[in-house]
Amino acid sequence: QVQLVESGGGLVQPGGSLRLSCTAYGFTLNYYVEGWFRQAPGKEREWVSLMATSDGTTYYGNSVKGRFTFSRDAAKNTVYLQLNNLEPEDTAVYYCATDPRLRYVSFDPNDYTCWGQGTQVTVSS
Repeated sequence: QVQLVESGGGLVQPGGSLRLSCTAYGFTLNYYVEGWFRQAPGKEREWVSLMATSDGTTYYGNSVKGRFTFSRDAAKNTVYLQLNNLEPEDTAVYYCATDPRLRYVSFDPNDYTCWGQGTQVTVSS
């Protein structure tokens, strides 16, 4: 069965850190682009960080730049998102995604067809 499985979310205080993981099952995670998205209550899903796997070029949203880091471990068929210096505004469900057809880095979540189930990140004191 082809699926992405996220883990690592939780409740953390402002300024804290988390590391999210996303492991692929049933396929090799090496499509052109891999991404992390998030969706807060009442808001649209937005891109957080995207990576072009061919050369490792990584993109970060303005609100997370300098605080989040996208990495991948091909041997474990897993990508990670390190979240540092978390803020209450980072509270959301975080999803990893990819797509076998994309041949460019798309910032539109509607272009991705393979999604994980999501992991909740809550930043609160």
